[in-house]
Amino acid sequence: MSAFFEFMRVSFWHVLPILVAGAFALAIMIERYRALFKIYPLSDVQGFFDKVTDFILNGKLGEAISHCDRYPMKPMAQVTKQALLRAHQPDNLIEQGIELAVGEWTSGIQKRTTFLATIANVATLLGLFGTIAGLINSFQAIGHADPQQKATLLATGISQAMNATLLGLGVAIPCMIAFSFLMNRTNRLIGEIDHSAVKILDILKQRYYAAEFESLNPQTSQLQPEEEGDEDEAPLLHKSNSKPANLRRAA
Repeated sequence: MSAFFEFMRVSFWHVLPILVAGAFALAIMIERYRALFKIYPLSDVQGFFDKVTDFILNGKLGEAISHCDRYPMKPMAQVTKQALLRAHQPDNLIEQGIELAVGEWTSGIQKRTTFLATIANVATLLGLFGTIAGLINSFQAIGHADPQQKATLLATGISQAMNATLLGLGVAIPCMIAFSFLMNRTNRLIGEIDHSAVKILDILKQRYYAAEFESLNPQTSQLQPEEEGDEDEAPLLHKSNSKPANLRRAA
């Protein structure tokens, strides 16, 4: 371990880019983890859509939009809001608005995650660069050194060169693991957003058909009294027809 710290001291300017890349990668990991696991997801997706569905089917679009405004950093809520703002427009305009909202949030969810893969590749190449630089310095030192010290200088140079490779891989491997982990979470969130877009379209269509059904209800309700009136008139006709029969009997 002491040899590694000695390498850090001696080859500081060679390893500084690798350390900067590692610090940058760590900052991205923390920010992306917080965004993908804490900020963007809805804690109760089913409860959210249950409330939105209830508001929509009861004709309370304003309250449904206000409910979405309570979650300004939740992609599913904001995609739902864009659909509600276009609820009175044709279906193609609603779908267009949803696609725009989904595209904006998708780019926001995916941003900076791909940098981790780039940093992993760069860190590996920087480690290789340090390895080659260390070997070059070692062979140059051997060429001008005393024959008894050549083995020691060569071993020291190779050790420093391998430490550069070790440092580069030490940054690259965690970056690749974090990249795979965060991309899996990113794809899952994007899938949930797409599902929410389809769901809100279905809810708005339910509202349309519910309104169509309500518009037909007054006609059916007007037909019912007429049928009842016909039933009431039948006994009266029967009574009027039965009276002459009684009079004939009396006669």
